[in-house]
Amino acid sequence: MSDTGLPPGWVVLESKSKNLPYYHNPATKESCWEPPSGTDTEKLEVHMAQRLSAPAVGAGGNGVNEGEIRASAVGAGGNGVNEGKIRASHLLVKHKGSRRPKSRKEANVTRSRDEAMSIILDYEARIRSREISLGELAISESDCNSGPMGGDLGFFGRGEMQKEFEDAAFALKPGKMSGVVETASGLHLIER
Repeated sequence: MSDTGLPPGWVVLESKSKNLPYYHNPATKESCWEPPSGTDTEKLEVHMAQRLSAPAVGAGGNGVNEGEIRASAVGAGGNGVNEGKIRASHLLVKHKGSRRPKSRKEANVTRSRDEAMSIILDYEARIRSREISLGELAISESDCNSGPMGGDLGFFGRGEMQKEFEDAAFALKPGKMSGVVETASGLHLIER
């Protein structure tokens, strides 16, 4: 394994069309949105966190789209690049009924929706009591690949996220957190 935690031959690339990182093996021509089998997720989390904190060259950064990471185009000098877009972070708890019941932490999510709801309500209470921030909790607990980046989704506009997620995110005032939002991906807490 390399220092990314990925199995030999695998690299992290960014999709130009979707602005999402994905995993690719040039030798086998395989590509996937979720880390490939055999990934050391702890090393991958460290690698992705370092990637986020590394100084950007030109426009770009890391973020997420319903459980996958997405680059955010950060405009310079008010050039309108992010006009009509918002920036948000989230914490995702998947369950066995989620559209893709696997995560950066587990190959097969087996918890029920009710168990996932109990977990996310506990997270919400901890965040609202100021025991911990959403970003801090996302690093260790989110089932989303954005977890190592504190759940940062980057900038996104209308039509780029699942409808329930988008509606909740756009309804928030900057600095505010949603209640539990359910999408096909699982249960989210969203902070604008």
